[in-house]
Amino acid sequence: QVQLVESGGGLVQAGGSLRLSCAASGRTFSSSAMGWFRQAPGRNREFVAAISWSGRNSHYADGAKGRFTIARDNAKNTVYLQMNSLKPEDTAVYYCAADLDTNPEFSSEYAEEYDSWGQGTQVTVSS
Repeated sequence: QVQLVESGGGLVQAGGSLRLSCAASGRTFSSSAMGWFRQAPGRNREFVAAISWSGRNSHYADGAKGRFTIARDNAKNTVYLQMNSLKPEDTAVYYCAADLDTNPEFSSEYAEEYDSWGQGTQVTVSS
């Protein structure tokens, strides 16, 4: 298993930026695809971005394309989500998740494929 701890959330004005980090412990991080999801009040959890364990392949939800960037540092067991041009509708609790022992070039947008989840970090964007 992989234990995940998110950080970097906070309150930011519209148009601002935040970088979320997710620190992982456990020896399988480097063979795990990683994803970021978010959940706003009254809404279902939704996919934001994912990256393969090789780091070479990533993909994004339509609303994140061009504004968010996912990256990972396997030497530091950490995955990041750089969020720019934030909008009030980005307000949510953001979760990172690990999909263990995947193909090195694979990452999923489906929450049910992820095995481990962090506790989440709140992102609030004011207008």
